[in-house]
Amino acid sequence: MDLFDDLPEPKQTPVPVSAQLKSTREEEEEEEEEEKEEIKKVCREGLPVLRGYVAARRGEREEMQDDHVMLPDMSSCMSALPCQVSRVSYFAVFDGHGGARASRFAAEHLHHNLAKKFPSGETENLDKLVKKCLLDTFRQTDEDFLRKASSQKPVWKDGSTATCVLVVDDMVYVANLGDSRAVLCRMEAAAGGGGGGGGGGGVGGQRKVVTLALSKEHNPTIYEERMRIQRAGGTVRDGRVLGVLEVSRSIGDGQYKRCGVISTPDLRRCQLTANDRFIILACDGLFKVFSADEAVKFVLNVLQEGSVEKRSGVTEEEVRFEAACQQLASEAVRRGCADNVTVILVSIGF
Repeated sequence: MDLFDDLPEPKQTPVPVSAQLKSTREEEEEEEEEEKEEIKKVCREGLPVLRGYVAARRGEREEMQDDHVMLPDMSSCMSALPCQVSRVSYFAVFDGHGGARASRFAAEHLHHNLAKKFPSGETENLDKLVKKCLLDTFRQTDEDFLRKASSQKPVWKDGSTATCVLVVDDMVYVANLGDSRAVLCRMEAAAGGGGGGGGGGGVGGQRKVVTLALSKEHNPTIYEERMRIQRAGGTVRDGRVLGVLEVSRSIGDGQYKRCGVISTPDLRRCQLTANDRFIILACDGLFKVFSADEAVKFVLNVLQEGSVEKRSGVTEEEVRFEAACQQLASEAVRRGCADNVTVILVSIGF
């Protein structure tokens, strides 16, 4: 008699316990990933919609020394995002001096350095990590350019300002060196007025235009900047470092680094709201002939003009923003700015 006659025949090959455990783990991991994606999807639906427009004018200069980058979605440059982040956007302007090599180098490399250093996975205190990432990115980009510049014969003496707007979901981080600037247009309810349309649609008597500075200028006439330059053994004459360089912080400018010119950016942070309309990011060519308030009001006036030319596949709002960006740059030249003018206009919609 076969002792095992009463045992049912196995219907399939038994799965080892270790494989069963592995399968269960995989299922749990897949569920977790689906849950995270679902959370990100929910987050993404409430994020501001950002669109970038750019206009560049050479002015009376022989060479265009400005450069710019617009990446409404930076995820293609990044290996992974932090778990709680759905989207990272990047917009930047670089105003070169002494040549176009420093501005071009920064435009080509800074966002790639940023992508490599950006936090990923499970993170605590994301704000602190993003700020450290920006500081490290600027230092690395400057060091890399100076290394390349010093290896040339003759040595490159180019330098560049840098103003970068990094938007992490709905949080804006601005890192800047030099005198290129970023400003935000926010529409607020006027005292005694109604709330106005959502997203800052109307101005009229109901809404008040508020211009928020998102960056800080660095030039040798500012007390703290001048003191640092003098402590390093440099001098400030006629508002310039050694009587030559107009900015006190920059990428490149190797010959001035020993005189207190640094590549450490100022960092500012601002959370976007449904009242925000747009960000203007521009080199000093624009701000030599426009105050920040004037530039914001100029853009608003173009956005509110009556009829616009309709174009296939482009919304009326996009046509208006494109026109506003182009007209702002052209008006700077018309007002007599002989410098290069580069303007990035970032529309904000909720």
